[in-house]
Amino acid sequence: MSRTALATIHLGALRRNLARVRELGKGAKVMAVVKADGYGHGLERVARACAQADALGVAALGDGLRLRSAGNRQRIVVLSGPDEPGDLAEFRRLQLDAVIHHESQLAWLAAERHAAGRRPLRAWLKIDTGMHRLGFDPARVADVHAKLRALPGVDADIVLMTHFAASDEFDNGLTAAQIARFDEVTAELAGARSLANSAGLLGWPTALAARGGAQSWVRVGGLLYGLSVVDGKTGADLGFEPAMTLSTRLISVKQVKRSERIGYAATWECPEDMPIGVAAIGYGDGYPRSAQPGTPVLVNAARAAIVGRVSMDLITIDLRNAPNAQVGDRVTLWGRDLPVETIAAHAGTISYDLTCGMTRRVLFVEDDD
Repeated sequence: MSRTALATIHLGALRRNLARVRELGKGAKVMAVVKADGYGHGLERVARACAQADALGVAALGDGLRLRSAGNRQRIVVLSGPDEPGDLAEFRRLQLDAVIHHESQLAWLAAERHAAGRRPLRAWLKIDTGMHRLGFDPARVADVHAKLRALPGVDADIVLMTHFAASDEFDNGLTAAQIARFDEVTAELAGARSLANSAGLLGWPTALAARGGAQSWVRVGGLLYGLSVVDGKTGADLGFEPAMTLSTRLISVKQVKRSERIGYAATWECPEDMPIGVAAIGYGDGYPRSAQPGTPVLVNAARAAIVGRVSMDLITIDLRNAPNAQVGDRVTLWGRDLPVETIAAHAGTISYDLTCGMTRRVLFVEDDD
């Protein structure tokens, strides 16, 4: 094996996290969001682990094609809908749900020929209640809803949805305002409702309320993978298990003298004679180049820290807390005993960025734990 960087995906953790989401959802249907290659965990394997989800959410038509090609028969929702008129035929062929968020998509649907005799397209109508990214202006919602329901090629059972901008801030009034705006513009409209994302599930119970007897949906991404959606917390703090462990091996251990400097640009100086380990991972594998000296790793079970700059293929580690470390010993970069959120904080980013950033050089393996 030419490289030792290893991402172990814990399928049991994914299943347990999904079960926890369903418990917190209190009867809501659950969409497992598997976009960005399952947040870096692998699209197809995450979909298999989440076979009990009511739907899968993907970002693009190509992801829906991948899942259907792998034999997946769950309901699949493409969260940005069609990107061009020709996509609609593929949506129908693959039996994918489409989020409709823009006038252009509405026009493409209205211009479709021969749609009346085919399987109706299941649509989700996205409302811009304050995120100001995708979605129809609230003033247009009743009209758009009526037009969608009148189209012969569209299923009349339309899901109404919005997306929160600041739901991870439980004291931010924007989310309450978005919920109120959504309720106001959809009060007279038929259809299931989908408001809560991962943070909405945890912090905004009113986002889960059934409205007018309509079924509620939750769309969960980060929590499914055991990733925190609240600043200053880990996924474990919120009752979820990390689904990825990233590890490698030591390929060198050497003694370096006091005042000698480590790595590119010689930015880190040894405060004393000390052991330095070199581990086979770097930004070429997806480990963040921005990780600062002091970013923790585990050498076997001992907590250690990187020193010097992260290189493309290697990191250097202060082994004073692991004096018996040897070539071949396991180095854990993040996982169950070292939260990815901790590494993200040292690198000035978020956990999603790290798990999504794994490159093809990393070997992915599965366990059922």
